[in-house]
Amino acid sequence: MQDMTLWLGLAGTIVAVLATYAGYLLFKLYQQHTRHKAFLERAALQQAEQIKQRNANIMDSVFIIAEAGKQDQCDMSEISIRLYKLMEVLQGEQAVDFSGLYPAMTELYHVVKDMPRGDARKTLQKKERMKLDLERMKAEARLLDDIKQELDAILALKP
Repeated sequence: MQDMTLWLGLAGTIVAVLATYAGYLLFKLYQQHTRHKAFLERAALQQAEQIKQRNANIMDSVFIIAEAGKQDQCDMSEISIRLYKLMEVLQGEQAVDFSGLYPAMTELYHVVKDMPRGDARKTLQKKERMKLDLERMKAEARLLDDIKQELDAILALKP
């Protein structure tokens, strides 16, 4: 009987030690989960801040380009290309449906997007360059007034 009591006492002690160890492990798991959750929240806030900063930088460039367009400091085709490319990469709340909001610039962009520029343009024959220039200038002249209104709409977004 005394042996049985000794074995039960020893078994109870082992169970108590294992239960304490299991509780300790559960507590460590809870701490790890809490730290991980806080890390994810900080990472999400940091990412949102980075997106906000990136969007602000993009919009600064957009406003500079739009202002240059209003002052006729650049071809409308170049402005359309630059604004289309910049505004299509805006993220989050500032994401823009460029083709829906600015149809004239979108149309001009689609006219000139595949035309060679820079060194590639220099390799074309003079007749081909003149043909492409004529096509571009016709589209610019036809869409000029609408593009100017769209540039005003973009500049109205400026804080």
